[in-house]
Amino acid sequence: MVHEAENINETSKIIKLGVRVNPLSTDEITDFEKGNPLSVNADRTLKRGARRNLQRFKLRRQNLIEALLKSNIIHSESILTEIGSNSTYETLYLRSKATKERIEKEEFARILLTINKKRGYKSSRKAKNEEEGTLIDGMSVAKELYENNFTPGQYVYQLLLNDKKHIPDFYQSDLKNEFLAIWNFQKQFYSNILIDQLFQDLEGKNKNQTWAICKEPFSIKGIIQKGTANQKRQEKYKWRSDSLKNKVDFETLAIVLQEINNDLNKSSG
Repeated sequence: MVHEAENINETSKIIKLGVRVNPLSTDEITDFEKGNPLSVNADRTLKRGARRNLQRFKLRRQNLIEALLKSNIIHSESILTEIGSNSTYETLYLRSKATKERIEKEEFARILLTINKKRGYKSSRKAKNEEEGTLIDGMSVAKELYENNFTPGQYVYQLLLNDKKHIPDFYQSDLKNEFLAIWNFQKQFYSNILIDQLFQDLEGKNKNQTWAICKEPFSIKGIIQKGTANQKRQEKYKWRSDSLKNKVDFETLAIVLQEINNDLNKSSG
């Protein structure tokens, strides 16, 4: 309730304040009576989010098609949808075929359009703070590895040297590249031990299996690390970093290969 001034000697005043209430719909009343809490605007928020996702999808598709046309990969008459009796799985078949065989340009365009449907997602892991949030994004970490020519081991070692506590997840491809890079560098010192058969035996193995496989050809017993848990962890990443530029002994090399294989087994891919 508002009292409005009728002349210059009076002052307008707010007498009472009320609350604006949006009445519940029949469905919302039913949900409320069942004990299901639901914001009045929740449904509108969901629909608005759906509209935005659809708009973004259409924009991504339009931008990609324009780029394909500009590059002469497709033309205005190109068929970009699945046709034929096996249309349901045809694009999936083409995606598999493209990794091993030559495909036509229009087929390549269809593969790109299929991948383009998804915008890409950050990790579902929860960040405790802003700093961790930047590290959880696997794509941003992979980009930093590429730009700085780092392996995952080198990257984490730099983080630990700078007193960072959180260790990000890595793509399996980056971890496999690190394993291969260390193997090839150390092979120049141990060519009679680091043979192709041993490399194949170590592929896809877990931490314990890796140690068991290395134990006999490396003639190792194990290293007893000293210090706190954080100091031991930092030392292992230092070994991973050193293995790319210096000759290391078999005990150290076994632990390095063991740690990388362990990360590979924990990685979601």
